[in-house]
Formats: sequence, structure tokens, C-alpha cells
Amino acid sequence: MNMMRKKTLLAAMAVAATVLVAPSVQAGDKISLMVGGYEKHIYLPAKLAESLGYFKAEGLDVELLNEPAGVDAENEMLAGAVQGVVGFYDHCVDLQTKGKYVESVVQFAHAPGEVELVSSKYPNVKSMADLKGKNLGVTGLGSSTNFLTQYLMVKAGVPIDAFTSIPVGAGTTLIAAMTQDKVQAAMTTEPTISRLLKTGEARVLVDMRTIEKTRQALGGTYPAASLYMPTEWVEKNKPTVQKLANAFVKTLKYISTHSAAEITEKMPKDFYVGDKQSYIKALADGKGMFTSDGVMPAGGPETVLAVLSGFSKNVKGKTVDLSKTYTTEFVKNVK
Repeated sequence: MNMMRKKTLLAAMAVAATVLVAPSVQAGDKISLMVGGYEKHIYLPAKLAESLGYFKAEGLDVELLNEPAGVDAENEMLAGAVQGVVGFYDHCVDLQTKGKYVESVVQFAHAPGEVELVSSKYPNVKSMADLKGKNLGVTGLGSSTNFLTQYLMVKAGVPIDAFTSIPVGAGTTLIAAMTQDKVQAAMTTEPTISRLLKTGEARVLVDMRTIEKTRQALGGTYPAASLYMPTEWVEKNKPTVQKLANAFVKTLKYISTHSAAEITEKMPKDFYVGDKQSYIKALADGKGMFTSDGVMPAGGPETVLAVLSGFSKNVKGKTVDLSKTYTTEFVKNVK
């Protein structure tokens, strides 16, 4: 009996020790997020949250994976390889028309932060209409840059089949495509914009880096960068989603209350591409695109639906329940 009691006591002590040394991060709190190019300013909150330690503060073990084209990031999520995507909200609308329900749980931006650049080799191009017959660079076919390019061309009276969308990624691959004249114009973001403008290789044709200029180009506020996740996964993992929302909303508040120079210091140095001052200036000019609270801007989803309906056969004429493409449940619970 004494031996049995000793064994029972030892077993109980072992269990207690295991509980005491168990890590604070539970298995369900290990999250993989695919970012549609985490060096881009538009997706800066992902790396910044990591750098500031906000994920760890929430007890999360977050792995950020990099995929330059948003559409490829979306595909990784749909395949179950990652739990969420840091990408454009418009994918949530587009996917619903295909019977797939995903939702923005934290809205990072209310402007795309993107620009249509035209090569300096084509001084006669004064509008999107002048790009008829040209090769237009996008990050990937089916990406948000592709969506916006098609919309702007159709709005300018150019049919979809009267120009060619060429997937060229971002950064150095896009720059090479433009300097080699493989594309005559391209939709891109910072810091690529500043790099091409500084060398004189390109100029701005359409600017969507601020709310005001976005309204001029697209007819309203255009909610863009976000954290979106499959609705089914969100419903089954609300505590984890709340922790993610906590971390990202704190990050957005940090962006709104700190200078571009202070934010830049928190980013990986290779993001500067050898030109820290240009990085700071571009961020100072563009950080107004970010929301300060992660809440979906009023009227934004309607603008996105109108834009996609303007050119996409998948969306045009389809019934879309916009209330199922985003949620404010988690961001409004952030304390």
C-alpha cells in the first residue's frame, strides 16, 4: 500500500510539474499568416506588430509568411496552409461570389496606398485611356492590383480585351519589367513607387495613396489592407482571433501616434532598400491611409462592390451580402 501511495504521489507531482512548466502559448494560439508582400508599406502593420512584441504580449506564436502577390496568399489560405491573410479586403467580396466565405476581422487601411505608374518612355500617356493596347504590370493575375487596374481601364472606356495584364510582382522584378519595357505602366506600392520616381524611370498617372485621391479615382473610400480569415475558422477560434485583433489594433494606434521615423526604426533594415530617408518620407506621406482602430470605414464595402462590379463577370449582377465580408466584433472589444 505504501508503495502504491508513493507511486500515486509521484504521478501527481509529475502532473503538477508539467502544468507549472507548460508554455503560455497553447497549440491553438500558434498562427500562420500569409502576407501579400510584408516589405510593402500597405502591409506594414504585420511586421510592426511582430517587432513591437504585440503578438507575444497576447500569448500568440505568429508566423508571418511572405507571398508577393495577394492572390497567391489567398490561395494558400483557401488550401488550409495558413489561418489568415494580410491582404486586400476586396478578396472577401470576390470570394463570396464563388461560394467561399472569408471576412476582414481587422481593417488596416481605408485607401489602397497604390499608384498607377507609367514609364517615362511614354510621355504622351496622359490618362488610363492612353494605355489602350499596352502591357500593364500587376503583382499577379487575380490580385487587387489587377482588380484596380481593370476597373480604371474600363472606367476610362477601354475594354478588358484591349490591354494586357502582366504579372510582374513588386520591387525589383517590377522595376526590371518597366526599365526593360516589358510593361509600359504598372500598379504598385511603396517603397517601389519612390524608387522608380527617384530614378526618373516612371511618373504617377493615378494616385490612390490618400483617402481624398482614392475618392477621386474610385468614387469613395476603398478599404484595402486588412487581416482576413475564413468565416468558419473565425467562428471556431474566437479567443485566438480576439488576441490577433488586440495586437493589430494596438499596432494601428502606434502608427497613428508615432512619426514615420520612429516607425521606420522598428522595421527590418533591408526594407529600406538602401535608402532610409526615402522610406521615411514615403511613409510620412502615406501613413494616413491606415485606420487608427481597425474598424471598417462606413460606405467602404459598397465602394469595393461597385468597383468589382464595374469590370468583373464574377461579381457583376451577383448578390453579395456585404455584412458577411467583414466583422467589427473583435476590434470593438479591444481594450
